[in-house]
Amino acid sequence: MLVDGSSYLYRAFHALPELRNAKGEPTGAIYGVLNMLRRLATDYKAQARACVFDARGKTFRDEAYPDYKATRTAMPDDLSAQVEPLCQAVEDIGWPVLVVDGVEADDVIATLAAQAGARGWRTVISTGDKDLTQLVDERTLWVNTMSNEKLDVEGVKQKFGVPPERIVDYLALIGDQIDNIPGVAKVGPKTACKWIVQYGSLEGVMAHAGEISGQAGENLRKALDWLPTARSLLTVKRDVPLDITLEDLAVRAPDPVRLRSVYERFGFKTWLKEAEREAGGALSPPSPPVEGSPGKSPAQAENPEKKGPEQRPFFIVSDETALERLIASLEAEPLVGFAVHATDGDPMSAELIGLSFAYGREAAYLPFRHDYAGAPAQLPLKQTLEKLKGWLESAERLKVGHNVKHDMHVLANHGIRLAGCVHDVILESYVLEVHERRDLGVLARRHCGWQTLGAEEVVGKGASRIAFSSVELQRAAQYAAQAADCSLALHEILHARIAADEKLAFVYGKIEQPVLPVLFRIERNGVLLDSAKLEAQSHALGADMLALEQKAFEAAGQPFNLGSPKQIREILFERQKLPVRKKTPTGEPSTDEDVLAELALDHPLPKLILEHRALSKLKSTYTDKLPRSVNPRTGRVHTTYSQTTAVTGRLSSNEPNLQNIPIRTPAGRRIRECFIAPPGRRIVSADYSQIELRIMAHLSGDTSLRRAFDEGEDVHRATAAEIFSIPLSQVDSDHRRVAKVINFGLIYGMSAFGVAQNLGIDRGTAQTYVDRYFARFPGAKRYMDETRERAR
Repeated sequence: MLVDGSSYLYRAFHALPELRNAKGEPTGAIYGVLNMLRRLATDYKAQARACVFDARGKTFRDEAYPDYKATRTAMPDDLSAQVEPLCQAVEDIGWPVLVVDGVEADDVIATLAAQAGARGWRTVISTGDKDLTQLVDERTLWVNTMSNEKLDVEGVKQKFGVPPERIVDYLALIGDQIDNIPGVAKVGPKTACKWIVQYGSLEGVMAHAGEISGQAGENLRKALDWLPTARSLLTVKRDVPLDITLEDLAVRAPDPVRLRSVYERFGFKTWLKEAEREAGGALSPPSPPVEGSPGKSPAQAENPEKKGPEQRPFFIVSDETALERLIASLEAEPLVGFAVHATDGDPMSAELIGLSFAYGREAAYLPFRHDYAGAPAQLPLKQTLEKLKGWLESAERLKVGHNVKHDMHVLANHGIRLAGCVHDVILESYVLEVHERRDLGVLARRHCGWQTLGAEEVVGKGASRIAFSSVELQRAAQYAAQAADCSLALHEILHARIAADEKLAFVYGKIEQPVLPVLFRIERNGVLLDSAKLEAQSHALGADMLALEQKAFEAAGQPFNLGSPKQIREILFERQKLPVRKKTPTGEPSTDEDVLAELALDHPLPKLILEHRALSKLKSTYTDKLPRSVNPRTGRVHTTYSQTTAVTGRLSSNEPNLQNIPIRTPAGRRIRECFIAPPGRRIVSADYSQIELRIMAHLSGDTSLRRAFDEGEDVHRATAAEIFSIPLSQVDSDHRRVAKVINFGLIYGMSAFGVAQNLGIDRGTAQTYVDRYFARFPGAKRYMDETRERAR
């Protein structure tokens, strides 16, 4: 049993909550690694074992390639402080610790695995590092205890598409970002697998590089000199000189006195009691959980400052007797953790698969549509929902969930008006810790110390993903019951913290909670589209794109593909010799939007290309796509508004995004006209009136700006009249739009160059506008200058 201690050290540090002992010393990584070692000792009865860590300082790879791991950030102080005590603690619980100078932990593991293989031993390598799958063979297994993933030879083939002996070839082609080892530019796992399968090995791929067409082939040929070095860096060393033998790694019992000392120092109370019970014997591994019970996880930290609640055992509601028991329990409970499990995709059309509940000392899963071969009989959906309808629709029967709005939509699809959802854990987390992830499993780890089943563990991912209805019922029930259980447990922790802070309590109770049902109604109602008008606009945009294409051909002196960066690069930089403003990571001249916008100030062709791109985006993103988003049942477009995406508190809109409908150009404004109200109704637009400028007027004290607001002027119109030197009566919407860009842009630090780029005008004109603006509002200019100086 060979454990990659360095891999687990980092993973445990980032996966667990911030844990500290009574002295304030960080303990999370120590707890995580020790707990994984305890689990491994239970799962695999090894005769010899070692936990291997990277040595400090450079290795032979740094000498071969100075940029090796150059992009890695320094180890966080809280992690660095745990390395030495962890190594000692690992020794104290009975695991030999190996650290060999000049090589990495991977090389030591590879050498010991090779020695074990030569003697006919079986080897288990435990790590989260995919590079070590190159060691897998008929007698060597790769195990990741954090994801419960085990890979034998066939498992490696299924996961990566190549056998273990070709893993290094595969990694050389795709590169390793973590270790800063580049591969072939823009070649991903699929292409790398295809090449290796087709040509047999990296040497075969390199030998046939001239036959591979397209950008990938071109990039491969550029990387031919580098690939042998990449493979050498990625190949683990199997002959590191070691001054220990496999016999030196024989399993030994921990010293109970030292063991108790470790657990006392770090505050691992449960383990300490366990060690004391053993009274001089070896430490017992944790007991496996009973069937139907989630048990404790490696992340359930026993820390005097942080002790999470226990997870509830669950049962499956499979017959009428169990349903009656469930309903009676729900009616008697003051608050129930609740989760809806449905088909993927649009909430407006999602269908119910099951419901889960958590209350008191138990959790339950009520399945309806698990339809895999051999699935047990389940209660009928319609009749069962009818029996639960009273509880589901009761505002007095209080519920807490995670992403309640989605649950409301799914139940509404089945005629249920979900009520009584007084709390939503995702909103509570948003109010408390806006920058943190809010996935339910992540929240449970962070606040409860629970390691729950992840969605990908249950349904898979990518091409191997299956529907939740196809998941074996016992496993689906465990996952579903945990969702309800986590919601209830997290609410008890998070809401107490919110309630203790008057401002947070106001934001949560008076803003976020009341907004949720409003957004549900807005999403449910949807938006009416004039699809015929959009279709006509799509044809018009297509015609405009063709006209721009012809102009671009004339400016270039030849036809070319306006959607091809390669051809644009050849035309602009090789034929027309325009200046190169920026390069791509592969060293090619960049043709991104910023570069073209800068070139467009002085050259006609980049401007035409940008205009063509803008129309192409309007056509593909809006006029072509929006009509396809119309729900056939309602005849309307239904977006989803998220309250918990933007850290600023703003809503975000997706599938489709209705907050980014363009407005800057006439073509964009015409698209907005296609959002219509039905007869007898109106669309109302409400917005803060020039709020940033009002704040600037307050902060800067600028006399002209303050007077403009005091007298009720439209500041954008007044600014337009000033910078264009025209009477106020002659200011049109385009003048006002330009002034608005300048008003808002300059207070956020936009330069004359930025104004020119934004408005598509030359820099001289932009500078004139900026000078006139600051002449009109000298107080704003003074405030900006003073602020910069004070910051400096």
